[in-house]
Amino acid sequence: MTDWALAAGGGDREAADRFVRATYEDVRRFVTYLSSDAPGADDLAQETYLRAMGGLARFAGRSCARTWLMSIARRVVIDRHRAAAVRPRTVDTADWQTAAERAQPRHLPGFEEYAAVLDALRRLDPARRQAFVLTQLLGASYAEAAATAGCPVGTVRSRV
Repeated sequence: MTDWALAAGGGDREAADRFVRATYEDVRRFVTYLSSDAPGADDLAQETYLRAMGGLARFAGRSCARTWLMSIARRVVIDRHRAAAVRPRTVDTADWQTAAERAQPRHLPGFEEYAAVLDALRRLDPARRQAFVLTQLLGASYAEAAATAGCPVGTVRSRV
């Protein structure tokens, strides 16, 4: 994967395509869990790749490409939260809670389990959630998770 990122940084479009295809689902899952925004995950993943593709020429391969990409995804989610915090929220219906509940998918196979996992993840503090998602859901090593989170490996171990 890192070889594809390095080749893509050198202008190889096929390597860029392989890199995106190999990492997209992991990035999407990661931003979904960090943001707790399943409907907006594709937008967050797209923003991650826009930033990553713009920086591929500067990627030197000092870390694995996946770790580098997950760090970008983490910053994208943080930036989205910051932007949302300063933007006023508007609702075009008086009964916004009922409208939100009706918009949720129901009666899909695995929906209850999915909702339970999301609920459990939302209850974790953000640092623990990030460590858990990286290591247990995305399969990153503790070292990769530490590099992504910008903390020591021991901190990741204690958070998981």
